[in-house]
Amino acid sequence: MSHECIVGIGSNIDPEHNFAAALYSLRDEHQVLAVSSKVITSPIGIIEQADFLNGAVKVSTQMDKYEFEHYLKDLEDRLKRDRNAPKFGPRTIDLDIIVWEGIVVDDDYYERDFLKLVVDEIS
Repeated sequence: MSHECIVGIGSNIDPEHNFAAALYSLRDEHQVLAVSSKVITSPIGIIEQADFLNGAVKVSTQMDKYEFEHYLKDLEDRLKRDRNAPKFGPRTIDLDIIVWEGIVVDDDYYERDFLKLVVDEIS
């Protein structure tokens, strides 16, 4: 059984490269149905860092939600995400399920206009 979800993507460390690398892996390992436009945003929390490149991708996967969440964490690790960095610090990549099977599962969708914009673009 396949599941559809929308994943938010963000990066502010070599963002074009890491964004592309994340998309490449998602396309290679799952079915990518749509990719949003990219949006540049100022950092949240720790403001003394580079701007973020953000977007969203609609994916069809054979994994259940739990498996796919773990897959995304593994992909972040493969793309050298530093798990010891501050919560709102610089990121090589940040991948989060925003919508699962048509249901918003991440409250950031309601709190961050840029995220709502890119998710709605491909919903």
